[in-house]
Amino acid sequence: MRMSNRRGRVTLAALVLATMIVLPAAAQAQVTRGQMMATSCFACHGTDGYSSGDMPAIDGMAEEEIIKAMKGYREGLRAATIMDRHAKGYSDEEIVEMARYLSQLGKKH
Repeated sequence: MRMSNRRGRVTLAALVLATMIVLPAAAQAQVTRGQMMATSCFACHGTDGYSSGDMPAIDGMAEEEIIKAMKGYREGLRAATIMDRHAKGYSDEEIVEMARYLSQLGKKH
């Protein structure tokens, strides 16, 4: 039994040490608000905005182009099947943050 207790302490110490090493690195790799919100785009537009199917790819689009499109959908100025409903859920600030993130992804095709 004594050996088992010692093994438990060694395991706990290893976990604490690993946490001390990993947490600072994870804190440095912060996820932005724009990145978090943009993940909802990937369900239709493909991983990281690259779509090889019927849905348009949004990877590598200019920030201004994304902002203009999203506001156009939101205000009913662009024809849409579903984007108008998605765009209505975002404020101007959120659209800018998503556009900034998406524009930094780079074109994959």
